[in-house]
Amino acid sequence: MEVITEKPPVNFTSTALEELHRLYESLELKEESALRIGVKGGGCSGMSYLLAFDKPEENDKFYEVDGIPVVMNKAHVMYVLGMEVDWENGLANRGFSFNNPNASDTCGCGQSFSV
Repeated sequence: MEVITEKPPVNFTSTALEELHRLYESLELKEESALRIGVKGGGCSGMSYLLAFDKPEENDKFYEVDGIPVVMNKAHVMYVLGMEVDWENGLANRGFSFNNPNASDTCGCGQSFSV
């Protein structure tokens, strides 16, 4: 997998990186797996965030974030450019959260948005 050395279009907080490293190691992923970041249709606001370990596809751009291989469909970059991914571990919220400057509207759960 050829990795792009340019900065990825998405930023991760230190707590998000800690959780991603924990998941990457605990899932015992195969070498060809990478963290997929992107969007998909659906959710209460029209589009949902995609954050999962997956195999690279033909139209992906490759990055490396803190030693973790990352892939993103080239068409998704415009929806997540400048987005920050955080990990929340509180009583009310537990999971990844997305702060997307491109979103014109978000749902109450923070997992879907519209542009």
